[in-house]
Amino acid sequence: MTVADMNRLEQAARVSMGEFQDSEASAPPLAPAAPVSLRLVALGLAAVIVAVVLLPLAY
Repeated sequence: MTVADMNRLEQAARVSMGEFQDSEASAPPLAPAAPVSLRLVALGLAAVIVAVVLLPLAY
């Protein structure tokens, strides 16, 4: 493989990656992470409630 062939392959890869990155940029934004945060808050609240209920039983 000659240097010219390698340069052409590198240029083709750059063009291909540029098109790939452009398609990513035009993709719609992902859903916000609020539901995950709400689940974590709900899980933490449930853990606190369970701890408060079970703590008096331990004594």
